[in-house]
Amino acid sequence: MTDLPLGFDEFGKIKRVLLRNAGVAFVDQQNIAAQWRGLNYIAPPDFDRAVDEFEAFVQLLKSFDMVVEYMDAELYQGLDSIYVRDASIVAPDGMILCRMGKQQRSAEPEVSGNHYRSVGLAIKGTIQGEGRLEGGDVVWLDQHTVAVGRGYRTNDEGIRQLKNLLGAQVDVIIVPLPHWRGEGDVFHLMSMLSPVDRDLALVYSPLLPIPFRELLLQRDIELVEVPADEFETMACNVLTVAPRQCLMLAGNPRTRVALEGVGVEVHEYIGNEISAKGCGGPTCLTRPLARDGGIVDR
Repeated sequence: MTDLPLGFDEFGKIKRVLLRNAGVAFVDQQNIAAQWRGLNYIAPPDFDRAVDEFEAFVQLLKSFDMVVEYMDAELYQGLDSIYVRDASIVAPDGMILCRMGKQQRSAEPEVSGNHYRSVGLAIKGTIQGEGRLEGGDVVWLDQHTVAVGRGYRTNDEGIRQLKNLLGAQVDVIIVPLPHWRGEGDVFHLMSMLSPVDRDLALVYSPLLPIPFRELLLQRDIELVEVPADEFETMACNVLTVAPRQCLMLAGNPRTRVALEGVGVEVHEYIGNEISAKGCGGPTCLTRPLARDGGIVDR
């Protein structure tokens, strides 16, 4: 095996990232027309524009000197398969395959597992049975502490299994998520929390549970607040590519200014088709597999 994950965080420099091409996930305009309503998309993505947006997104990622790989061998999963983060988790000693809260996405963890095996990444375990766990609800605060959102996509049994797989070496913090817009809404822990550095995080405090917000402050994490109007346009969902260096969806100028005000280098991408319509930001579009300090070669 090579490049086995050894702990993780959300802010170290990304060295290796997994994507799924928009053209492979969306297939064509006819497939989009058949699926978008059932997946609760805001509107149907335009296929050609989505492919162009995705290619520009890839080029932006590559500009940060990371290895980009694609999970494209199995050609059909559904529109949401573009959001590769949700189907798996990076953990000590290997990948954990999730079990999706959205039934239409049930095939994605198995396909992710097939890809990891094909490239020599170890599978540490799989969430099974009644357990539900999605990657967007799992946020590493440091290499020994992970926060897990308990909501409609991730349940108690999924968290129990995750704890067993991670073992005593990892402290698991359970974060109750709000009802917000109900079971059909796309809402994960990363909808309201994005670490930008070891001591800095972008948050939407109106939806953060008070004990969890207090815990972040007790850990000496400075909180950059997202304004309410830009929370609606996924301003809180940013991908940190290196400490205090992040990608965000264009169209959130106040949040960008707030981040730059604390020394963060912000890069924007256009994502009307690949992000806004499916409510999946840059963290959703990517599964970082290796960050500085987060892997060991064997």
